[in-house]
Amino acid sequence: MDMTLAFHNEGPISPWLTIAAVLTFLLGLAHSVLGERYILRRLFRRQDLPTLFGSDVFTKRTLRFAWHLTTAAWWGTAATIVVLGLGWARAGLIVLSVTAFVSAAVTLIGSRGRHLAWVVFVLIGVGIWLGAAPR
Repeated sequence: MDMTLAFHNEGPISPWLTIAAVLTFLLGLAHSVLGERYILRRLFRRQDLPTLFGSDVFTKRTLRFAWHLTTAAWWGTAATIVVLGLGWARAGLIVLSVTAFVSAAVTLIGSRGRHLAWVVFVLIGVGIWLGAAPR
């Protein structure tokens, strides 16, 4: 199956879309950095977090990967804004597919395979990737 990306650029991206993409990317970055520093670290000091699988470790890992998964989603959205703004619809689908694969990796690694959302993200990524293939 040929997965080469033949792009046809419709022209330069709109300045408004560029601003939106940059802001979306920065939003994701701020979400991870500030959330880790000011929310997650303080939350994890608490002694009354719910326990799953015998301790609060799974709870903490789930909260951490889910928090940073939001950043991956925002970064994928920023990239999609750019490629769609350039008129590259198929590339936009590929970006969404890669975003799903990154989400799967974050979930798989962050939960050490215990949170099964990683399987769904892989299936979503594969579905989008195959759907973006040339016909």
